[in-house]
Amino acid sequence: MKKFRIHRTFFALLAICFLLIAISVQIKIEKTKRFRVPGSSIIYLPSGKYLRLVTFGFNSLLADIIYIWAIQYYSDYRIKDRFNYLEHIFSIISALDPYYIDPYRIGALIAWYEGRRIDLALKILDMGIKKNPNDWILPFEAGHYAQMYKKDYKLAQYYYGITMKIKGAPPLARRLYAAAAFKAMDLETAYRNWLEIYQTAKDKRIKKIAYNHLYRTKATIDTIKLEKAIRKFKEKYNRLPMNLNQLVRAGILNKIPKDLDGNDYIYNPHTGEIKTPYTPWKKE
Repeated sequence: MKKFRIHRTFFALLAICFLLIAISVQIKIEKTKRFRVPGSSIIYLPSGKYLRLVTFGFNSLLADIIYIWAIQYYSDYRIKDRFNYLEHIFSIISALDPYYIDPYRIGALIAWYEGRRIDLALKILDMGIKKNPNDWILPFEAGHYAQMYKKDYKLAQYYYGITMKIKGAPPLARRLYAAAAFKAMDLETAYRNWLEIYQTAKDKRIKKIAYNHLYRTKATIDTIKLEKAIRKFKEKYNRLPMNLNQLVRAGILNKIPKDLDGNDYIYNPHTGEIKTPYTPWKKE
């Protein structure tokens, strides 16, 4: 049995060595032909599925080697088309060692900061999220990419929603989820989450931040409701109401909402504009 293990290890290392030699030779060939076949060294790397068959259980070792080689490759600014094969190379690493977290993060980093390809960055992170459902850092970073660079707040809300349900995720994930929900105009969800954050927060600063967001979210909900009622009033009477109470007398609203502190909203009868008494979130 011991002899079999030694032979197995020997053949695995031998296979990996042959693969590395093949890659090295191909890179040298590519350097002489790069003006004709840019990026060719990656084209001929087989998929991770087939590479696993020749590693004899040393998948992680080969994943490490290809990962290090990939970082060097993507640091070579002379290869203009190198990003065309980014998904391929990091999918190989993922197939060889699906629980290796760093390549997903670095792959996404390269895709966006070097290649300016936000969808590709998210695709690489999605690979990792699918294979590591109990690791919060990948959906957390995906939420950051979606929010900050793609400006897709609904998508950011989705990723932060995944993050905050994973054990060990930082409390910040829920706040980012609520903030993204507000940006995505999912106002009821934003309000519920900010309310829970406010009610459970022990840190005074976090409590203040949550209250400010609660105020802003409720004010937005109320403003949309009032503006809709004002439009209905104008359609019915062909004029703006002189004050908000006319919306109740006209049967359009049951009552006029107040801000989170119980104050009346400021209404301009000449323009129909609604304003809040103050904007506390600007003081955070």
